[in-house]
Amino acid sequence: MQNSTTDTHILPPLDSLKKIFKGDLDQSNDTLTSHSRDASLFEIKPALVAYPKDSEDVKAIVRFVSENKKEFPSLSITARSAGTDMSGGPLNNSIILDMNRYMTGIKKVEKEQCVVEPGCFYRDLDKETKKVGSFMPAFTASREICTVGGMVANNSGGEKAIKYGKTENYINSLKIVLEDGNEYEVKPLSKTELEAKISAGGFEGNLYKNIFDLINENYEIIMSAKPDVSKNSAGYYLWNVYDKTTGTFDICRLICGSQGTFGIITEINFKLVPLAKYSNILVVFLPSLDRVSDLVTKIVPYKPDSLETYDDYSMILAVKFFFDFFKRLGFWGAIRLGFQFIPESFMILTGGVPKLILMIEFTGETEAEVKKKLEEVRDHITDFHFKMHIAKNSAEAEKYWDIRHESFNLLRNHVHGQRTAPFIDDIVVKPEVLPEFLPKVREAIDAYKLKYTVQGHLGNGNFHIIPLMDLDSPFSGNTILELSKKVYDLVHEFKGSITAEHNDGIIRTPYLLQMYGEKIVELFGKTKKIFDPENIFNPGKKVGGTFEDITKNLIKKNN
Repeated sequence: MQNSTTDTHILPPLDSLKKIFKGDLDQSNDTLTSHSRDASLFEIKPALVAYPKDSEDVKAIVRFVSENKKEFPSLSITARSAGTDMSGGPLNNSIILDMNRYMTGIKKVEKEQCVVEPGCFYRDLDKETKKVGSFMPAFTASREICTVGGMVANNSGGEKAIKYGKTENYINSLKIVLEDGNEYEVKPLSKTELEAKISAGGFEGNLYKNIFDLINENYEIIMSAKPDVSKNSAGYYLWNVYDKTTGTFDICRLICGSQGTFGIITEINFKLVPLAKYSNILVVFLPSLDRVSDLVTKIVPYKPDSLETYDDYSMILAVKFFFDFFKRLGFWGAIRLGFQFIPESFMILTGGVPKLILMIEFTGETEAEVKKKLEEVRDHITDFHFKMHIAKNSAEAEKYWDIRHESFNLLRNHVHGQRTAPFIDDIVVKPEVLPEFLPKVREAIDAYKLKYTVQGHLGNGNFHIIPLMDLDSPFSGNTILELSKKVYDLVHEFKGSITAEHNDGIIRTPYLLQMYGEKIVELFGKTKKIFDPENIFNPGKKVGGTFEDITKNLIKKNN
């Protein structure tokens, strides 16, 4: 399969596209440069950035690409919204379809569902859903800057995944433009509805037939390949589509997490859940990793809304550079936050920095209800003899969330000559193996003498490890490939996944063979071929990516 990230690109003449495309077509150097990066390690300059005004524009440009693909083999199209992806998912040297200028509409908000376009920021949707007392709970730490289209493309999880699961659980239906240039609505189908789709024939009917046959004929090997963890974004979720018990066939669960490699999503119908009125956290300071799994085992039965953690280095960064919060909180807000840091500052000065800080969040309809839950958990884990503290108010609780959310930016902004390097940033194993697994991971990273922060979703066993690197060094590419393999060998040994929620993109696609084996990767390739036989949608991601893609497209300037 042709690899879009390394081929020399030639665009066909755009005259015919301009006649049928109402949105903006931009080939200015500034625009191409701004779209050459996301939050990943990579830089790939596109040939054209197109801003569609509606689904008709999306259909028009997909048809343009399909019609010209034979004459211009490297022609392809990649959807992009906010550009916050850490895997290189929205990067391509051909056409970037930017949904974040016009396709940002919130079409409907009701108590139990909403309809929204993919370029809409989650923060904007969240404001509207809260007006009716609801929210879509599969939001990420980057919820202030990410869009809902990207959340579907990556099957995002986030800090409430331990209670609510991932984005795939909140999709009622999708509208998507497929390779034939037509828009289709996809939603869960009963056995009778599936048979009707297949009987109707055409592009859609054949797609359903071929996907059903692929899954049905390989059902046992597909189901045995499903990672034994609560969160996974690696590969295509073939095991999630067909429920033999109920007969339900849901292609939404295959498209979710596919990183735009099947088609272009134009509309999302999200399921919403009720929003609790009050929340608070119990903070636990862990001096070591020795009893992590025992602690999680005792906490999980209480069903917390969040079970989040960050490491000692993240805490030190927050205390050392807390003045960075002035930009976001304003003068008095930052001053108040500074006073909140006094206890942690004292811990650092006296050498008492914990290895991990654990935040246990509960929500409820009254403050008394939340307080009771927190006290019950606190009393249940007193035999660990860890330092613990129930936040006095929302401002104090927010301090810990600020550290959790901002440590990536603090790391990126305060180390000169190096940059954040997300390449082992999303590993996940069962929580019970963490005391054995995490020290081995740390040992592997420490052998390369890298600085890094660790954050994560402890209840899911999902950790975000972000090292700092000098990408101008001739050794950086080899370090990334070598260390990734060593860490993923450990992940495989402990039966986890190489990515829980950040997805594959450029950085992890070549490692899917290591994780799943040849037969499953072959099925991934066949799935891609069924949806996208000419490979026009975001090539090189999920299927067909190489190790050369990783080393060749690394950013070469540390900025």
